[in-house]
Amino acid sequence: MIDFRNANTLWSSILAETLQRLGLTTAVISPGSRSAPLTIAFAQNNKIETIPILDERSASFFALGIAKKSGLPVALICTSGTAAANFYPAIIEARESRIPLVIFTADRPPELRDCHAGQAIDQVKIYGNYPNWQAELAIPSASRGMLDYLRQTIMYAWERSIFPTPGPVHLNIPFRDPLVPVPDIAVEALETQFNPEHFFAGLEPIFAGESSTPPSPLLLRGGEESTMQQWHKCSKGIIIAGVSQPQFAEKYCSAIAQISKSLNWPVLAEGLSPVRNYAQLNPDLISTYDLILRNRELADKLTPEIAIQIGDLPTSKELRNWLDKTQPKRYIIDPSHHNFDPLHGKTIHLRTSVEHLATAISPQVPPLSKGGLGGVQTTATTNIPPQIPPLNKGESTQVPPLNKGGLGGVQTSPSNEYLQLWRNTEIQVRETIDQKISAINNIIEPKVSWLLSQILPPGTPIFIANSMPVRDVEFFWKPNNLGIKPFFNRGANGIDGTLSTALGVAHRNQSSIMLTGDLALLHDTNGFLIKNKFVGHLTIILINNNGGGIFEMLPVAKFDPPFEEFFATPQQINFAQLCATYGVEHEVIDDWEQFKEKLNLLPNSGIRVLEVQTDRRSDAKWRQDNLGKFAKGS
Repeated sequence: MIDFRNANTLWSSILAETLQRLGLTTAVISPGSRSAPLTIAFAQNNKIETIPILDERSASFFALGIAKKSGLPVALICTSGTAAANFYPAIIEARESRIPLVIFTADRPPELRDCHAGQAIDQVKIYGNYPNWQAELAIPSASRGMLDYLRQTIMYAWERSIFPTPGPVHLNIPFRDPLVPVPDIAVEALETQFNPEHFFAGLEPIFAGESSTPPSPLLLRGGEESTMQQWHKCSKGIIIAGVSQPQFAEKYCSAIAQISKSLNWPVLAEGLSPVRNYAQLNPDLISTYDLILRNRELADKLTPEIAIQIGDLPTSKELRNWLDKTQPKRYIIDPSHHNFDPLHGKTIHLRTSVEHLATAISPQVPPLSKGGLGGVQTTATTNIPPQIPPLNKGESTQVPPLNKGGLGGVQTSPSNEYLQLWRNTEIQVRETIDQKISAINNIIEPKVSWLLSQILPPGTPIFIANSMPVRDVEFFWKPNNLGIKPFFNRGANGIDGTLSTALGVAHRNQSSIMLTGDLALLHDTNGFLIKNKFVGHLTIILINNNGGGIFEMLPVAKFDPPFEEFFATPQQINFAQLCATYGVEHEVIDDWEQFKEKLNLLPNSGIRVLEVQTDRRSDAKWRQDNLGKFAKGS
């Protein structure tokens, strides 16, 4: 509906209508006076879900979570002044993790800036270089030429939030009074001359699809032989499935499996990658690489000649140090323009999607047929080789030992001793970890991630907080066939906005999980204010070790004081009372059977906190004592 009551309402309603026709489904708005025209316009557009959230930082991370889940831009709106500054952390994360957001900050008009008019700061390019694109709109005007300008600028902003690389776009919008819909006879008179269908003709939804970027020419030619020919000739190659939250996880995992099968190379899969949750697709999956590489003798034997890195590097410092030391020729696969090589190695970026790469590298493999990709089975109803049966909920992934010339029914080259060494070591280390952790009856942090990978309902979205939870997931998350969907803020790796992002992921989604430490949750308790607008269910697994567990693993832990007060920073919070304040369900987990019972079947609505109370120091010591031993058979 186009609102002709005055220039501000007309301008704002055309902005909202343009976005709706382009495909916008959700707008998150924080309250304020200067943004009133925008708030009214979005609230009146019944095709856009408009969600009011008091705290701008929570609002921005909530929008980020929704955009992560949907892959669509979310509109984010606030008033003038420091309200806009509170969006900054989420905008940084959106940029670094390539999540589309369209940010609208209302502003004072030029004549009320730099004169102490109140609630006026310099908002032009306030987010520095983090937006994909940014501009200040003209003062609202009811002229047809200016409305055309507005429509096309909004179209361009939407496109730039998606292409060529998803990310945030910022439009600063100055408004003069009146900010409320007071009628203006001159503007009202224009309604009879305005034809909405003509004005919006040709405006169609624009969505981010699979990257159309074809494989780089480097794959097809290069000196005496092509890159692909070099790959196929190499018997000491690895595929690194790094940090990733693809929209179509099964297709993504199938493509990686296709590349692995074609090259006969193992797949080292980060715990935050969906690859570990589609284990039946990747029989050459290596989940214990961080622990394997702590055995220096094995690490030397496993030195690769070539590494294909898909997306961001995994979190593992052991893996990064190993790559830095061994310096394999590394190819980074990602369609975006970002630089994904913090190691500055012998690296070539191939700006293409892993799905395109799979097609290019395996032209002999049949195209997608019903239920499969290139001969690699992709659904639970297909005929997975009997040696790797699909898992029932709660079962572990049992990969059979290597047979002569084959692995789990998937043929491998008998001469590829390198692949066999990876696989045999994975089997041994996985068995050692499973035996060790399954025997632990007391409450200990590492067992949380290990259990979650086996007991969550199929397809569960899980948001994993930074610091120690994300590392325990990498160490201990067990391969499974449950299709669990990991989400995270690993662009800037901060702890701000953790709860709000998780709620955004869970909003109107399958019942979801958040795994977090106490400090990350406390950093964003205003996220609980979203509760009354939240639709769906979120279970928060709170690992409460009264401080920053990650710091116990760092050298600074040996220096106390000031370690405990300034690094561990214990907060001594009673979470039962905190949850009661917000009307959130809370329960302390006393044993593992209770833990499994609470997670086997998730509620459909509401927010609950399952608090797992642990000992920060003893858990850190357990990791330090055991992580280096798993690959040594002890």
